[in-house]
Order: sequence, then structure tokens, then C-alpha cells
Amino acid sequence: MDQSIQISKLNDFIFCPYSLYLHSIYDSFKKDTYQVVAQTRGTIKHKNVDTKKYTTSKNILQGTPIYCKKYNLIGKIDLFDKNANKLIERKYKVKVVYDGYKYQLYAQMFCLQEMGYKVKKLVIHSVSDNKRYNIPLPDEEDISKFEELISQVRIFDPFVKIDFISEKKCKKCIYYPLCDISPC
Repeated sequence: MDQSIQISKLNDFIFCPYSLYLHSIYDSFKKDTYQVVAQTRGTIKHKNVDTKKYTTSKNILQGTPIYCKKYNLIGKIDLFDKNANKLIERKYKVKVVYDGYKYQLYAQMFCLQEMGYKVKKLVIHSVSDNKRYNIPLPDEEDISKFEELISQVRIFDPFVKIDFISEKKCKKCIYYPLCDISPC
């Protein structure tokens, strides 16, 4: 059986597949060894959700562990409003809604659906400016792309040369100073 994929790794993989390998290497290190200010800020802002102290409302699931058998995905949701059937992914600062953000939401949605919840709305919430971005529910094409991403993550081999790394992305990567394949 394939190993479960952490939902948060889907966005990382799209950013740079090699970052998954580097994350597995540095995961046992203290975070301040490799995290930059933006990641530290995001971790701090996420603490209330992770510790279930964001709200006392009983209709809001927060920081709830989730699993999807169909895709063998594991993770946690940020917020799910059971009354509005709304799944909310919180990011510290959103300037652009990247595909990775959408795929994280889709993965969380599939998990919640398997757990018996109806998800009718997907939202990315930018904490720094309090903006919300409504994300359409996935259509067949979106689901096909999502499934292709899952397949690519499963077959990824960090020891096979990656020739599509973006210099611009490299410089924004938390592993940039530690990366042995960066073109920069």
C-alpha cells in the first residue's frame, strides 16, 4: 500500500518537488534552522486554529485531523463551518490564489466528504488583510488534474534530475540556502 500523502505537501510539491525531499531531511531539525520570517509568522498565526482556540462555536470544526481513503491523504483542516458547509483554508498573506492552494482545499474537501460532511463552499482566507477568495468546487477537469498531481507525488524520485526549477521560485523557497540543486 502506498504511503499516505500529507495534504500540506501538495502545495509544496507544485512549488518545487525537491522541497518534499528537503522537508523530509530537515523535519527533525529545529524549525529556526530553515524557516524564514514568513513561515514563522504563518506558524504563529496558525496556532489558534491548531490548538482549537480560534472560536468556541460548536458548529465550527477547527484543526480537525482528516483522512481520505480514496486518495490516501492525511492532514488537518483549518476551519469548517458545519452550518454553512463552508471549508476555509487560512493563509497568512494571499496575493495570488495558486493551484496548490486549490488542491489543498480539494484534498480537504474529499476527506470531509468521506467523513460524511457536505461541502458546498471553498474559501481561502488571507489573514493579513482579511480578504476571502471563493474557490469554485472542482469540476471533472479539476479532479483529473488533482488526481494527476497525486500520481506525480507518488512517483516522485528526488534522485532523478529536476530540470524545471524556477530561479524566481528558488529564491523564495525556505530551503534555498540549504538546497544542493538550486540553479541560483
